[in-house]
Amino acid sequence: MRKDAGVDGDAQRIGQLGWMLFFKIYSDLELQTELEDPSYISPIPAPLRWEAWADGEALGKDAPTGDDLLQLIDGQLFPTMKELNLDELSGPSHARAALLLSVFEDAHNYMKSGVLLRQVINKINQDIDFNSAPTRHLFGELYEGILRDLQSAGNAGEFYTPRAATQFAVEMVDPQLGELVLDPACGTGGFLTGALEHMRPQAKTPQDLAMLKANIRGVEKKALPHLLCTTNLMIHGVEVPTTVRHGNTLARPLQSYGPDDAVDVIVTNPPFGGMEEDGIENNFPTEFRTRETADLFLVLVMELLKDGGRAAIVLPDGTLSGEGIKTRIKKRLVEECNLHTIVRLPNGVFAPYTPIKTNLLFFQKGEPTKEVWFYEHPYPEGYKNYSKTKPMRLKEFDAERTWWNDRSEGERSWCVPIEKIIGAEYNLDIKNPYTADVGYEDPDVLLDRYSLASNAVTEAQEALRSSLAEALGYA
Repeated sequence: MRKDAGVDGDAQRIGQLGWMLFFKIYSDLELQTELEDPSYISPIPAPLRWEAWADGEALGKDAPTGDDLLQLIDGQLFPTMKELNLDELSGPSHARAALLLSVFEDAHNYMKSGVLLRQVINKINQDIDFNSAPTRHLFGELYEGILRDLQSAGNAGEFYTPRAATQFAVEMVDPQLGELVLDPACGTGGFLTGALEHMRPQAKTPQDLAMLKANIRGVEKKALPHLLCTTNLMIHGVEVPTTVRHGNTLARPLQSYGPDDAVDVIVTNPPFGGMEEDGIENNFPTEFRTRETADLFLVLVMELLKDGGRAAIVLPDGTLSGEGIKTRIKKRLVEECNLHTIVRLPNGVFAPYTPIKTNLLFFQKGEPTKEVWFYEHPYPEGYKNYSKTKPMRLKEFDAERTWWNDRSEGERSWCVPIEKIIGAEYNLDIKNPYTADVGYEDPDVLLDRYSLASNAVTEAQEALRSSLAEALGYA
């Protein structure tokens, strides 16, 4: 793909690979459906099904390539997928067509060389058989690597949350079979697949498993992460993930949400550091109107939780320390929810996409906050920052897990009563009291100290110069 003139950068490369992997996996699962249900009818016209044009080994010299392949994909496949008529379909065919429509409506074929495109398709077709259990497991690990690459793919990096953070958050929220789990800004689906795998051992019957898959819900605004999330859920066993919607959760007026929209668990990392499009803020009550995305999502999460519902949300330091509208949002949070834990994450968790420091907030709706526990997550020993070769790892959270159900104050943890938070105008950016305070000194004292140090350096340089001159016979 890097040889192709149409693919410009990692985000387009991942997008190109994304729709092809999705279509291959979709087709493998559809073939399995046809074997299990002879009455099933594919919503895709026969000449456009994956096996009809992509299987180079079976088709031999009849496999389209070059301009013929481009014409088939750009001129037939994409237009057909974008215009599937759902009204003509019912049952499983309708569900699968809806999935195809949601994925292809904003997908693109970036490749301009039909020869290179054929080579990529052949490679995918040869190496991926999603009806083979060993291949499926291996591909799941490879796909996670593809998603990790998003972190360095420009603005697309906002859609990837390190799996160590998502898994820890899901474990602590502890969703149970039968509960509705939502990520209203689901990105590539890390929180949703984490929740799915967390609850899978609880499913003892086919009916349990079907309920589990139906109760995993997500919404994603951008086309690329929605495509990647859909594929991610298919890899994790959700054959037709129509419960993940392509749209903007914030575009719906807050007052229009009712009891039927409420969920038991929300786990999410909403976009932060950016602004929503004009008019979105008008969907929220006057006292909470802002265009800052993370703040709007925090209000939305509080609204969508059932009484007793639990949430874990990633938020930047700015939300914790901010004033004005942010203060009003935090006031509502601690009055309506028990904000019991804030895990303060170190710099670099979302690098290189953003250097902004972030936090994991855990709360339960239905009772006010009495105290907030803080835990400062350190870098692993020997780390000064995270990087592509040194990512955040799940075992880093072992200390938090041990502390979670047997809490005490210590080097990394401290507890703050709600009265202190209210007295500080709902500021939640509370520093670790057990970290040594560097403090500040009088500027004149610092200048004098600098002058002494500078003189000492000059004297050392003169002594070194004299020693060298003497050693070389110039003295």
